This record gives sequence, C-alpha cells and structure tokens, in this order.
Amino acid sequence: MTVQHLQIPLAQIGQRLDMVVASLAKISRSQAKLFIKRGHVLVDGTPQKASYPVRSGEIIEIAPLPSPPTTATPEDIPLDILYEDDSLAAINKPPGMVVHPAPGQWHGTVVNALLAHWGWNVEEASLRPGIVHRLDKDTSGVLLVAKHHIALEALSEQFKSRQVRKTYRAVVVGCLPQHEGEITFPIGRHPQERKKMSIHARKSRPAVSRYEVLRSCRSVSLVQLFPKTGRTHQLRVHLAALNHPIIGDDLYGSRRMENTLPPEVRHFPRQALHAQAIEFRHPQDHTMVTIQAPYPADFAGLLLELSAVWE
Repeated sequence: MTVQHLQIPLAQIGQRLDMVVASLAKISRSQAKLFIKRGHVLVDGTPQKASYPVRSGEIIEIAPLPSPPTTATPEDIPLDILYEDDSLAAINKPPGMVVHPAPGQWHGTVVNALLAHWGWNVEEASLRPGIVHRLDKDTSGVLLVAKHHIALEALSEQFKSRQVRKTYRAVVVGCLPQHEGEITFPIGRHPQERKKMSIHARKSRPAVSRYEVLRSCRSVSLVQLFPKTGRTHQLRVHLAALNHPIIGDDLYGSRRMENTLPPEVRHFPRQALHAQAIEFRHPQDHTMVTIQAPYPADFAGLLLELSAVWE
C-alpha cells in the first residue's frame, strides 16, 4: 500500500473519519482506527480523531503502516522467574504485560524479555517461541514457557488433554448463591463485538470452570477458580454470565455495578484475576510439578483493604 491522497465523496461529507477511511481504503473500520491512532491519516495535512466529521473539499492522506515483524526481538526487561531448568521456565507475569508480540503490541512482551534472558538469537525466534499457554494482558500470575521443542510439544499435549491443573483467584461482584459449583456454559466469539467472547455465540465450544468461595460479604467475594478447559477469557465470561463479573473487568461489565460495591474496590484498575498456581507433569522425568505465584502488589493491597468487610 502506497501513500494515498483521496477526495471525500459528496455522499460521505459529515461522516466520521474512521468510516470514510475504511470505505476509501477498502479496509475494516478497526483497521482504519488503527491507522488514525498511529498518525497515518491526515486531513488537509493535519491529524484528526477517528470521530472527526469530514468536510467538503478536504483531502485525506493515508500512509501505509510499517510491515509487522516476523520474529520477536530480545529486550532487556526484568522478569520475576519462579522456576527454571533446562526444559522450561515459569514466570510470575505482572499485570499489564502482554505474553507475546501481536498487532498493537510488538514490543515489551514476556517473549521479548525471555529472548534477552536466554540469549536466544533473533534468527531462531518466532513471535511466540516457547509459549505453551497465555494469560490476558491484565491478568497476573504464573505463566509456563518451554525452552525447546520437545518440552513445548509435551506440555502442549498436557494442556490439550486437560492434564494441567490451573488455579486462579478473583475478586467478584456480589455473593455467589452456592459455596462451590461448576459453570458449564459453552463459549464462542461474541456475535456483534469481536473483541469479546460470549455464552450466546453462534459457534461455541464446551467450557467448564469450577469455583469455590473463600471469603464474601454482601457486595463482593473472593473466589478460587479451576478452569477445566482453556477458552479465551473463559473465567471472565463464565463469572459475568452468573451476574458476578470480576471486579475491574471493563469488557465484561463490573463497572456497571460500581454503585453497589464497597469503595475499596470501585476503582481497581484491571480485572482482579490472578493465576495463582499451575500443576503439570515435567516433560523430562514425568514427575508432578506445582508452581505458585505470589500476588502482585495491587491484588494484595485490594485483599488487605477488603479484610475489614469480609464476613
């Protein structure tokens, strides 16, 4: 794609800039927003917001985005390594850190940090070297990473056959009706909002999550979670489907309930979800390994503030 200079058709005068760019460049609206956000769209030589209403006679200039990298590059980023041997490592991923490079986040990921830590050559890398499973950007906790292909295949097979036991902790809205239970709603892509998953998708896959309530009060609970499957956003979707979304989860709805929550949790900046432990069979000697991740400061602080209101 070369730089394009385009006049606005009469029929599109007054429309939002992102809609016009999507139409003229024959790209999706989300792609158009990305072009605008990164300064690759100018209106009469000036950057504008995606919501800008275009005017008659204006010229839109659309410059191409740089080609995405095909490999990740090493970056000297500190990591909290919980366990490491010749086959694998376990990282205590902080909230806000992406696991591997992807559109919108090519640098500053766990993979970039691991390449530097292990001294791997760029030529040997891919965008996801050693990644066995993922955590959402704002979910903290234990993340397992393989150091060679044999370990990667062995661990991936354990995840596929559901032999890996994962334990999470979350602070959720409200008091669940049962002390423990199992959530079995199938999950698929949301029919309208492509960034979301849903239990009302047109095409769903089986999903099972078990939960135990550890502490609770009238408006908030601390739950322990055991996902038996590994669907995207599974725990977040399942808890929201029960009308008990995770505190701080903007995507699945806890912000709508802020007025019902104690002040200690109303402005928690992310989904209050932590991957606390993982249990698996070591790919070399087949012994069972359990690795636990301590709470990050924000999650520990939240629980400390809530200690006064638990029943």
